[in-house]
Amino acid sequence: MSRYRPPSAPKSAYITQQGAQILLDELKYLWKEKRPAVTESVREAAAQGDRSENAEYIYGKKQLREIDRRVRYLEKRLDACTVVDRLPADQSRVFFGAWVTLEDEEGVVRRHRLVGPDELDHNPAYISVDSPVARAILKKEQDDEVVVKLAVKEKIYIIEKIEYLAE
Repeated sequence: MSRYRPPSAPKSAYITQQGAQILLDELKYLWKEKRPAVTESVREAAAQGDRSENAEYIYGKKQLREIDRRVRYLEKRLDACTVVDRLPADQSRVFFGAWVTLEDEEGVVRRHRLVGPDELDHNPAYISVDSPVARAILKKEQDDEVVVKLAVKEKIYIIEKIEYLAE
């Protein structure tokens, strides 16, 4: 069995103002608070002597590598992302940042917000603008019927409501 994995599809380079602020806050926390604290604990562990058998030292170095990797990722991602901080001119259609209420064939109503792929962790109602559902509803209007092609079957939704809320 091979270790080869095909490259993942490129992510959209859009992010909401709130999402960008959350990523900036995480970057600031990692760089200004967590990394100095871990560095200090590694320094104290190194002062205890033999580093090859010192679990605190080894774990601290591993933590530093993980923090540095996340800091590099956040810096690169924030540089590459475009912050969408304006409402669209035509608010009757679905665009990035919209809250969309969908009803499926069984009458189940769901409310989602279209956001960038880096913001999905912040709210369970958020869906990536790259997802099949988001791609299907982009540029649609209220009361439009949308067919979403899933791996197993097709699902039909009706757009009940489109909102752009300042958060």
